[in-house]
Amino acid sequence: MLATIIPHELSGSIRSVASKSEAHRSFICAAFADGITDITCHTASKDIDATIACLETLGAHFAKTSKGYRVSPIKQPKRVLFNLRRFDLNCGESASTLRFLLPLVCALGRKVELHVEGTLAHRPLTPFYEELVSHGARLSPEDSYPLSVSGQIKGGYFVLPGNISSQFVSGLLMAAPLMEQDLEVLVTEPVESAPYIDLTCSVLAKFGVGVEKTHVTENDTEYLRFYVSDNVRYQTPGLLEVEGDWSNAAFWLTAGALGSGVEVTDLNMQSKQGDRTILAALSLVGARVSRHGSTAAAMYDHLRAIQLNVADTPDLVPPLAIVAAFAEGTSKFSGVQRLRLKESDRLQSITAAISALGGRAYIEGDDTLVIEGHGSLDGGSVDGESDHRIVMMAAVAASFANNPTTVTHAEAIAKSYPAFFEDFRALGGNVELTDTTE
Repeated sequence: MLATIIPHELSGSIRSVASKSEAHRSFICAAFADGITDITCHTASKDIDATIACLETLGAHFAKTSKGYRVSPIKQPKRVLFNLRRFDLNCGESASTLRFLLPLVCALGRKVELHVEGTLAHRPLTPFYEELVSHGARLSPEDSYPLSVSGQIKGGYFVLPGNISSQFVSGLLMAAPLMEQDLEVLVTEPVESAPYIDLTCSVLAKFGVGVEKTHVTENDTEYLRFYVSDNVRYQTPGLLEVEGDWSNAAFWLTAGALGSGVEVTDLNMQSKQGDRTILAALSLVGARVSRHGSTAAAMYDHLRAIQLNVADTPDLVPPLAIVAAFAEGTSKFSGVQRLRLKESDRLQSITAAISALGGRAYIEGDDTLVIEGHGSLDGGSVDGESDHRIVMMAAVAASFANNPTTVTHAEAIAKSYPAFFEDFRALGGNVELTDTTE
């Protein structure tokens, strides 16, 4: 799909979509709980649908309700029965689905084939893969899909580097209540994307699973230690609400910072989502930001360049890159290595998008994105790289450019925010969508 955008300021009020990160975790916990859970979740996406489909294949049932889903948990059959059956799980392009469910099915001891689509097949599982194998899982070669899984992990002691995806740690923690032994996970510090692990712990706590987190030193190496006892099991809270998504709200708040203002409703100001720091980041850039109840807002003031480490919040780089391009001066974002391992090489995709719009962006060393802001962008033609966040980034930037912009592969928004262009129009955006598959 091709998106053609005529410049027009975005402004007004929009409701946040449901947090994809929290929905994944909540649905997984509910699928293994001891009873039915009613989950309020007013929006979905391809990634969330992938997790639901996999959990239903394993035996859970998701019934649509007026507010979200009623989740009936998986009924555990006798071991001999599900040892004879192979389960085919299609994770689509959702890294969260793959990385969360892999340790879960290893803990269950089920025979599973995990299927993936798109660039997910090229995103590494090392060294998580090796840790699972060393604890009893039997996995087919990691560089080929479908990934066949058998054997069983029963708990124990895991060590992971802190510079790999936090999703591996979250997956282990969510698998812990299904294991027969205590689980102890040591992650070398500093831990990148640590707020996502905190979010996992928060959701687990709602289902009665306590995670002990401490800092320890072993052999002169500092670790963040996570411990889950073998006597905890998932307990349904009965009712649960998935909060608003700060990652996607960040694009609208960035749009507000470039113009007369945008407010996003239904957000939790005390959320464990790391991306709620978008308000602090926009304040540093010079935008006027405000919070009132569950509503966050941003509007233009004097925009200036910033230097920011984004190792904990890599998903904020695309929206922050927009405001940096419109600010005066050179902005630098460090801690960006993990952006190379997203739906696209997002570090390269961001620099290409800014350059295509008439700005200047480049990569400095292995770890820093540099954007030279000059107060405006020209417009142009942007390759969306089949990456949902690059498409959203380009669309918002194009609204404030001097000339029209075309964005390719705009259908990628379905991964996390299918209604993005509907909300874009609701805020005054001028976009024409053309189906390019015919």
